[in-house]
Amino acid sequence: MTDYDPIELKRIRWRSRRGLLELDLVLEKFFAQRFDSLSPAEIDAYRKLLDLPDTDFLDVVNGKADLDDPELMGIVEILRAL
Repeated sequence: MTDYDPIELKRIRWRSRRGLLELDLVLEKFFAQRFDSLSPAEIDAYRKLLDLPDTDFLDVVNGKADLDDPELMGIVEILRAL
């Protein structure tokens, strides 16, 4: 994760705090285990996922829904594997 603004990374972490406990637990684990090893393209894809409403985001992470964007699904697969 080189060449990414440290302040923007803090913003991403802050935006990852969600209103659903179940989603928060998955994202906390994601940050603890995988976030620091993401490429800039993967970080950008994750930022797009953060635009989803909490319930939609949780449905995608839990496998109840999929997204049409393969780039986003790459991050979703990481989240689902946790």
